[in-house]
Amino acid sequence: MKPNLEYIHWLAHASFRIDADELQIYIDPWQLGEDAPPADLILITHDHGDHCSPEDVAKIIKDDTAIVTIALAASQLTGDIKLIQPGDKLTVKGIPIEVVPAYNLTKFRSPGNPFHPKESGYVGFIITVGGVRIYHTGDADVIPEMEALEVDIALLPVSGTYVMTTEEAIEAADILQPKVAIPMHIGRGIGGLEMAEEFKQKAHIPVEVLPLEG
Repeated sequence: MKPNLEYIHWLAHASFRIDADELQIYIDPWQLGEDAPPADLILITHDHGDHCSPEDVAKIIKDDTAIVTIALAASQLTGDIKLIQPGDKLTVKGIPIEVVPAYNLTKFRSPGNPFHPKESGYVGFIITVGGVRIYHTGDADVIPEMEALEVDIALLPVSGTYVMTTEEAIEAADILQPKVAIPMHIGRGIGGLEMAEEFKQKAHIPVEVLPLEG
């Protein structure tokens, strides 16, 4: 049965807000509206400006906000920061978090120079909310580590710009076998919304294209 998705809000690109009981959880907040609800927990996958935005964090941070991220991103931020690296497992504000590698195998700035090298230690996250395992891949291609993951909801890039293409996202969905996939890493100038619809039409699992908020 497809999970309820009403508590997952797509804020364009790879930015999401997840409502978890009394908590507001953000993943890679970027170009938020001025009325964005304050955050209890912020997860940041890596240090690139469209994922780690100090200006957007400043809009939603409060005294007791926890930030979970890698050292490269933490250097741009202040507050209650919990440093993580691929393979870590932790619980923050009652939310179980698994830290998954995120890197490129086929997207390069120049020959042999990927946009997101494995050695940079960039990450994705699996968070468990209400017993549902939600996987945000971060900026990644289809990577071998996906074979071992068990997820209910997969937030998958589809733009092909720095991340997996629509066809590669279909491959990732086939590997992960989530109950539902949500396309992302489109909008705000990187990939068109038609890519989400193409993914929905071609995927072999249920796909939900969330309305664009924020």
